[in-house]
Amino acid sequence: MAKTSKTKSVYFCQNCGYESPKWMGKCPGCGNWNTFAEEKINVSSKSSGLKDRLESEIPVKLSDIEPLEETRIKMPSGELNRVLGGGLVVGSLTLIGGEPGIGKSTLLLQNILSIRNKKILYVSGEESASQLKLRSDRLGKVSDKTFILCETNLENIFTQIKKLQPQLVIVDSIQTIITENAESAPGSVTQVRECAVAFLRYAKESGVPVLLVGHINKDGAIAGPKVLEHIVDTVLQFEGDRQYLYRILRSIKNRFGSTSEIGIYEMVEKGLREVTNPSEMLLSDNRREEMSGIDIGVTVEGGRPLMVEVQALVSTAAYGTPQRSVTGYDHRRLNMLLAVLEKRAKFRLAQKDVFLNIAGGLKITDPGLDLAVVTAVMSSNFDVSVSRKTVFVGEVGLSGEIRTVTRIEQRVAEAEKLGFDSIVIPRENLKGLKDKFRIKIVEVAKIEELLRYLFQ
Repeated sequence: MAKTSKTKSVYFCQNCGYESPKWMGKCPGCGNWNTFAEEKINVSSKSSGLKDRLESEIPVKLSDIEPLEETRIKMPSGELNRVLGGGLVVGSLTLIGGEPGIGKSTLLLQNILSIRNKKILYVSGEESASQLKLRSDRLGKVSDKTFILCETNLENIFTQIKKLQPQLVIVDSIQTIITENAESAPGSVTQVRECAVAFLRYAKESGVPVLLVGHINKDGAIAGPKVLEHIVDTVLQFEGDRQYLYRILRSIKNRFGSTSEIGIYEMVEKGLREVTNPSEMLLSDNRREEMSGIDIGVTVEGGRPLMVEVQALVSTAAYGTPQRSVTGYDHRRLNMLLAVLEKRAKFRLAQKDVFLNIAGGLKITDPGLDLAVVTAVMSSNFDVSVSRKTVFVGEVGLSGEIRTVTRIEQRVAEAEKLGFDSIVIPRENLKGLKDKFRIKIVEVAKIEELLRYLFQ
């Protein structure tokens, strides 16, 4: 029977990729409104296709499979290698997402310009060759083996790849690439999926690693269908506030390494600079000056302990309804901690404004920072300063107890390395290990004990 094909209309959610045969106002997948768009797809069928596929696959015993070590390409950036798990795996497909202007293109361009022994193709669908040249001049690096291709047509890109035979391919960005096999607009669900699958097939067949740059939507997730993140081998998120200089490269998915590593960069005039000691960067320069409402906490980002400065301001509500303003911390968790202080420690905060800020532009979700937040709020409420040589770590429970946290040894070691005198931790969190550290360890079990220790 001859192959037959026809075109039909399908509606896709532009946010999550949910497919529907008809238009819908609200997406059942993600719950967003007015995100469905019509796309034309080709449906082809042939009678022998299923039979051919069934005969081509042969089961193999798991015990008979020889494990192979992944061959990795070391990138010039040590922080990037750390997040990738030791380097870029040959034949892998990696997706880097982030907000516009956060530094994704700068990160990739300054890395590939420092690679001298490999032929690299940089495909740009957003910038012209002259714009990329100006950016490379600003970075102060020139490479004779880096080739620029300003093209958005997938078929033309693979034609040039076949001629050039590069050893590394970068596509900036996947949402701008279109294929002639799909009739939908650039950036649509079908176009993004088909182009990503084509690059995955090329990477696996040729052994050439491919780096894709992806946009993100207003919720912070990578734009396009969710299947895009399932297709690729590694998903990296480049995040940070553009009002601050610091950027964090975080691994969300990694088939060849751990997802518990982060890389930290600082945006400077000549590109991105690696931050070798992130704890130093997150502490303000006036550490010797003691002020109320400021203390130091230890958090763990990925597998890295970081010292962060917590700032709180408690004042009488001037307009009747008290305000709760938070920057870099979970707003709901702050309300929970204030309720614990109100109920268990008899604080009167219901008629007071509370402002909380995590210095450095970081967004912290680690519950181990609860103790530092509570201490900063109490310090500001009493207008009594806390020693800047003391560090706080611990999770606060609803009954006012101080709960144990993970990676306590790493947190204590980080505080000792940076020269702090003492650290306040949950009781029983360091059983029998006090002799390992020179720093003074203070253990507390409840909020009341913390109050007596700080303001006795």
